[in-house]
Amino acid sequence: MSEASTPENVDISGRTVAVLGGTGDQGRGLARRFALAGHTVYLGSRSAERAEKAARELVAAEDADIDVRGLDNAGAAGAGDIVVVAVPWEGHKELLEALTEPLRGKIVVDCVNPLGFDKRGPYALPVAEGSAAEQAAQVLPESRVTAAFHHVSAVVLLDPGVETVDLDVLVLGEDRAATDEVRALAERIPGVRGVFGGRLRNAHQVEALTANLIAVNRRYKTHAGIRVTGL
Repeated sequence: MSEASTPENVDISGRTVAVLGGTGDQGRGLARRFALAGHTVYLGSRSAERAEKAARELVAAEDADIDVRGLDNAGAAGAGDIVVVAVPWEGHKELLEALTEPLRGKIVVDCVNPLGFDKRGPYALPVAEGSAAEQAAQVLPESRVTAAFHHVSAVVLLDPGVETVDLDVLVLGEDRAATDEVRALAERIPGVRGVFGGRLRNAHQVEALTANLIAVNRRYKTHAGIRVTGL
């Protein structure tokens, strides 16, 4: 088994997954793929009603029997074994500060990209803590914070015509067991490979690379991802 392969003893098949910001495109896309892989998924939103509506729509759109439920963000954070943070950057810190208790001890997967946009295109925003993931780690010292899923196209995730997603997901974190579980979660999506990408101090350039991929997508009219060669 290569170093890039998920360890054989990592079994997350019974884990529940919560997606905070689950009514946005990226959140819904990730939720859909995790649900299709057999996980019970909780969509979190500021509005439980909005989350419930989004969950019903995801279930109704699939021929497969999937389990997606809508809750407010606090309820979803408490219900998920693994909690994915897919909220807008502008509300990132405030949300996590309000959820320190339900997220205590849990694997938290931050996939937020602090980006700005102007007439010259997308660009990475400065973050006082270094990156969105490092900000999450500071706000949630008793959670197992990782960073992943920054470069996954929401369009691809939501497209029922795309069965296999051609992508490597870089997973960063201080807790190797936690990053192994997140790599395994990534690989629940057909075609995706989870690759350990270093410690959280390296998250800034991973988040910032999203601006380059947006530029690629605009130029070539595609939904680009990344692959790491040589593994």
